[in-house]
Amino acid sequence: MIMSMTGYGKSVVAYKDKKINVEIKSLNSKSLDLSTRIAPLYREKEMEIRQMVSRKLERGKVDFSIWIEQDVAAVATPINVSLVENYYRQIGDLSSSLGIPMSSDMLLPLLVHMPDVLTKTDQIELSDEEWAVALGAIDQALDALVDFRKQEGKALEQMFKEKIGNISALLASIEPYEASRVEKIRQRILAGLEQIPEVEYDKNRLEQELIYYIEKLDISEEKQRLANHLKYFCETMAEEGHGVGKKLGFIAQEMGREINTTGSKSNNAEMQNIVVKMKDELEQIKEQVLNAL
Repeated sequence: MIMSMTGYGKSVVAYKDKKINVEIKSLNSKSLDLSTRIAPLYREKEMEIRQMVSRKLERGKVDFSIWIEQDVAAVATPINVSLVENYYRQIGDLSSSLGIPMSSDMLLPLLVHMPDVLTKTDQIELSDEEWAVALGAIDQALDALVDFRKQEGKALEQMFKEKIGNISALLASIEPYEASRVEKIRQRILAGLEQIPEVEYDKNRLEQELIYYIEKLDISEEKQRLANHLKYFCETMAEEGHGVGKKLGFIAQEMGREINTTGSKSNNAEMQNIVVKMKDELEQIKEQVLNAL
């Protein structure tokens, strides 16, 4: 079964006063090219995250993001009220002793900016409970991406079957031109000999040379090998396991060699036109096989 390397998965899970968001995108790549954006709280788990992603996705250019959304009330920096009151009393005492009146317009901004009035209380340690919830979110996003890849893989498989069928039909359409080509070669050589006055030639030797010439242009083996490659491509698409995309790429290369050799031996305009059409179908396969996992 073919899977595409293109995919997208997202999950959102709630934990206490926060939401844990995971988003994963993937495109085609020769190997696993993973880039991560991880919330500070989870950075200590980066290696574990990378191992999870590599086990499930295998190949592709993957962008992984995990971030936290928290309640506004939970993330707001608390004001140390008792400390503000203490500063206020001290400023009042200072105002009385120095005889400097306190300005109410300036007093509140001054108090807010005094040391330690605003104290951020970030969570420093990641609890096992929260990490278990985060792992669940990552797993959900990975599963969603794998499902996406399977759907894309079905579309790829359908396209490949169509293109393989087209190449197979084009290959069969070569046969009538191939059969008539031998007689055309014979007639062309004889016509050339007739244009040379008073030429004498050994008919047996001519037949031998014709046979040799025709054998050099024979494409029976190329046709058979190409047919085998087409069959093997379809069989490989149905395989389960890893590396199907790379294997299909190798088979497509072999198909290209046989088509090119057929074209170089086809001294017939109609046959060469068919070869061009086969090349066009194969190029579309090669382009899309890069996206197969």
